[in-house]
Amino acid sequence: MIPKAIPLRSIELFELAVRHRSAVTSVIDSYERLEFFGDSVLGLVIAQYLFDHHPDWDQGMLSKAKSSIVQEAPLAQAALRLGLDQFICVSANEEITGGRTRPSILADVLEALIGAIYLESGLEAARWFVLEQLHEPILRIRGGDVNPDDFKSKLQEASQSIWRKAPQYRIVRESGGAHERRFVAQVCLDNEVLGEGEGRSKKEAEQAAAADALLIIERHQQRQGRRETEVDEP
Repeated sequence: MIPKAIPLRSIELFELAVRHRSAVTSVIDSYERLEFFGDSVLGLVIAQYLFDHHPDWDQGMLSKAKSSIVQEAPLAQAALRLGLDQFICVSANEEITGGRTRPSILADVLEALIGAIYLESGLEAARWFVLEQLHEPILRIRGGDVNPDDFKSKLQEASQSIWRKAPQYRIVRESGGAHERRFVAQVCLDNEVLGEGEGRSKKEAEQAAAADALLIIERHQQRQGRRETEVDEP
């Protein structure tokens, strides 16, 4: 049964859009072709929306805003809100390793569904679906903060402020096939690992590592603040 929030009538298209390559013998029977197509539709819809609604933004602003909206995390969150993790078809091994809730797979499935909606009902139906499901990340950049998830820049500022040094990034692991490449990055300061993260590209992995480091720094500062408060108390 297709979730009501998805404007798709064909059960065959829906089942194809949620079928991971690990569950089939031929990649043609998985969502990968639909995902490829849906990725382009998604990019077009968001690009046009930003172009129409922000006439004062230059190419650089538009490009950064688009990238922040169509990246893995917002897409995966939208897929979870739709409950797509309950419908994704994966192999037994993929199921054991948490494939249903893996952000990369969730994001891919959402893109595949966008492609399926376009093929069945055209651009306007796909546009409505994209703007509806990505409403929150679109709102986040309306005020001009086109990099709300640019954790690398935020970590750069934090490390310069605290240690007067810039963090360094390194890719420590790569896995997956050509269409499901995964990268693991670490961010370091003086060879000490501050954080680690994973993503579909090296840039995504580095952003995830920076986000992890910022969370660790924030927790450390909170603990320090509590200690100082306890010392000051009579």
